[in-house]
Amino acid sequence: MSRQPGMHILQAGSFTASFDRVMITPLLVMIADEFGLSLASVTVVATVHLLSYGAMQVLWALLSDRYGRVRIMRLALFAAALAAFLCAVAGSPEALLAARAASGAAFAAVIPGALVYVGDTVAARERQGPLTDLMRGTAVGAAVATLGAGVLADLTSWRVPFAVIGAGALLLAAFMSRLPEPAGLTPQGSRAALLAVVRNRWAIFVLLLALGEGFVLLAVLTFVPAALQADEGLSATSAGAVVAGYGLGTLVTAPVVKRLSAASVPRDRIIAIGGPLAALALFVFPARQGAATMLVGCGLLGCGWAFVHSSLQTWATEVVPGARAATVSLFSTALFLGNAAGAFAGGLLLGATDFQIVFLIFAALGVPVMASAWLGSRRYAG
Repeated sequence: MSRQPGMHILQAGSFTASFDRVMITPLLVMIADEFGLSLASVTVVATVHLLSYGAMQVLWALLSDRYGRVRIMRLALFAAALAAFLCAVAGSPEALLAARAASGAAFAAVIPGALVYVGDTVAARERQGPLTDLMRGTAVGAAVATLGAGVLADLTSWRVPFAVIGAGALLLAAFMSRLPEPAGLTPQGSRAALLAVVRNRWAIFVLLLALGEGFVLLAVLTFVPAALQADEGLSATSAGAVVAGYGLGTLVTAPVVKRLSAASVPRDRIIAIGGPLAALALFVFPARQGAATMLVGCGLLGCGWAFVHSSLQTWATEVVPGARAATVSLFSTALFLGNAAGAFAGGLLLGATDFQIVFLIFAALGVPVMASAWLGSRRYAG
């Protein structure tokens, strides 16, 4: 990806948006303590961010079709910076909730915008490599967020990570002015693009896979640091370090995925490697809620994610070529609405049961999701 002009800026955008989305997980216990809330109830702060993040994807995509990919990403980053600063000074749970909703809505433009930019500027046969590099930026953001946000919060306050991400978003918006707009685009009208997606059965299938992927593979990570802090007595720093194993697993595996895609290994074979790894990781979490076990689970999940998610992302960019922005935005919408639904459902379950049961339910759901991704990709290729 580094051979593509300006792509490092898109990787930085993926890093920043991912950091903002994930950093809340090691902070939930501290936020609950400060505002006198239960841990189960404070998960709504994470859920509302994911809901607004998912809900805004399509609107940002349609605006980028009309006004330009880079212009819209920059506008969104300025708005995201403001929202992050409001999170840092929130004086009540309601103010924090509103600011996190605004943050999710703004950052919703960044990663999908980067994916569409790659789709607009890189040939289909070469696309999975750059998309995997974008995913690496996302993984680094997740790893740094879970560890870095925990360290900052332990040393100072849970408010400081929000101020840091606000400053980062401002810097990125300034640097992104160097990124050229894709040339020669003739996107369909908004209505035509959306209709092209919803009328394509394979596009619908890919969107359903994204929904399941978000509900299981992403939502489960919301509860890992909380389980370690609540049940094992770990600090936010230690719990964040464990979850950072997910990002490290993705980083280690991503170059392998890139080489396989460059060698034209079929998508279903790549998913056949990652799907079992992800499913195995989900069954590690409820086995024993200790730091070492959770670290293994997070690492395995990151490895599986690198294989599966990069394949589904690439599929989304090609399934309806004439409506790429709409397809990718809907893919991201499904992914993060699934994430929000999973986090919300897990939070409800915590009110009636314990972390082990929550992890077992995620594990049981993960098997059919991974199996469907593999079987569907085989049939699509055939």
